[in-house]
Amino acid sequence: MPRPADPAKRADLLGRVRSYLLRNGLAGLSLRPLALELGTSDRMLLYYFGTKEHMVAEALSMDDRRPLLRIRGVRDSADAPEDAAGLRRLLEELWEEFHSPDRRALMPLQFELMTASVLHPDRYGPLMRDLIAEGTDVFAPFFVRLGMSDERARNEATLVFYAILGLLYGSLADGDWDRAAAAFDTLLDRLESGWTPDGARGPTPPQDTSLSQTSRRRRLGTAR
Repeated sequence: MPRPADPAKRADLLGRVRSYLLRNGLAGLSLRPLALELGTSDRMLLYYFGTKEHMVAEALSMDDRRPLLRIRGVRDSADAPEDAAGLRRLLEELWEEFHSPDRRALMPLQFELMTASVLHPDRYGPLMRDLIAEGTDVFAPFFVRLGMSDERARNEATLVFYAILGLLYGSLADGDWDRAAAAFDTLLDRLESGWTPDGARGPTPPQDTSLSQTSRRRRLGTAR
């Protein structure tokens, strides 16, 4: 009967795997060079973690300060926002955490995983799907709390989370964090007014004033 893995050794090894990934990224990741640097063997890495992909997933998830964990804690507490304005404030706080300097160091690896999941969906696709599911699962209950159906809440959660990912990706690429923050604020301006309960009347859409009287007459004449 095989001896069970030592939890302390496994945890120590996982922490060193995470540090290696942060320094070197995922590109060309091979177990043998990794094991050599960590003073172990590729066989032992597989013994502790099963597969390379599972090892990467665990290394990325061992972050008890990641923003989504804090948001999940707020969601499950008495401090969860009860209205659209409160939800907006929470999202603004989340944005500040996501693009803080200490979080930026983790982003290249996370976005490398995103790219790898597209190029190698069989290996890294499940990891990326888990990340996206975590984000939408965290946000959706907030929208349900505002009176939305489950389906609509998940759509709103997907919109918000995908927008955050896109803005973080763009600002990481061009370095313009201030413009990304301004864009996120603009996005919330557009979305907040639509966070109304199902069946509630939303804001009246603006009238189209772009057509001249002549253009309107032509359009009506064509319709006839």
